[in-house]
Amino acid sequence: MPTEPFICRTAHIAALPAANIDTDVIMPKVFLKGVDRKGLEAGVFHDLRFDEQGSPLPDFVLNRTPWDKSEFLVAGPNFGCGSSREHAVWGLLQLGIRAIFTESFAGIFFDNCARNGLLAVELNADKIAFLTSLAEAGERVSVDLESQNISAPQGEITFHIDERRRRMLMNGLDAIGMTLEWREDIAAFQDAYLTTYPWLAPQ
Repeated sequence: MPTEPFICRTAHIAALPAANIDTDVIMPKVFLKGVDRKGLEAGVFHDLRFDEQGSPLPDFVLNRTPWDKSEFLVAGPNFGCGSSREHAVWGLLQLGIRAIFTESFAGIFFDNCARNGLLAVELNADKIAFLTSLAEAGERVSVDLESQNISAPQGEITFHIDERRRRMLMNGLDAIGMTLEWREDIAAFQDAYLTTYPWLAPQ
């Protein structure tokens, strides 16, 4: 699914320092019943964000100013563990989250981020501690994907992601969109192939 291109964004960053935040916490299973992707932002961290009556819990970071406008998260290690539900990534994007930084991601969640336009970056403990201090101070940070740099008045850090993932994010492309960038070459190959093997052409 195409997403808004990510080149350079400046926003608040919220800290969720607990380790092993799993996909059932990110997107509880009760929100997996829909036949499309609409409305999933309501499910993101639902049991942390709301009480049993559906009222926002004032102690949860994403319910507090200025972190309620955060586009970035800095999280504890093994973020996104548990089941492979892609709804967790869809919901985070719908809530306005565009990047997550942590020491480690669960593998399937990390791949789901890459396929759906959510920047997922693994950083060492020192860099995570620096981002967490900025988050807790209510600072805004700038994330520049072109230069692979995170900056704030207190300093900056660099990061690295796979070049293919970086290009997908910067151009707002999913895997299908990346493939379609080669549509002319694909069509030329198909024409040449069917010229050589005409009996394979659809009738």
